[in-house]
Amino acid sequence: MNFQPLGKRVLVKRVEETKTTASGIIIPDNAKEKPLMGEVIAASSEISELKKGDKILFAKYGGTEVKLGDDEFLVLNIDDVLGIIK
Repeated sequence: MNFQPLGKRVLVKRVEETKTTASGIIIPDNAKEKPLMGEVIAASSEISELKKGDKILFAKYGGTEVKLGDDEFLVLNIDDVLGIIK
């Protein structure tokens, strides 16, 4: 499925964080918060600072969750993107 964000938006796939603590304790899925990092899958043509493949950090309550095919994504307004992870 092909998706092109409009306006100043990006399509992001969340990057799953590790499921264990530093001491080796496994964290169950229902006790974890959703990750605040993701990979840019597509960006609108109005955004020049982000491109496909960039790893980003975004606001905790920003964006709209969408399901495209079998995958879940987040559509974020550029104002919800906090920065690029290098």
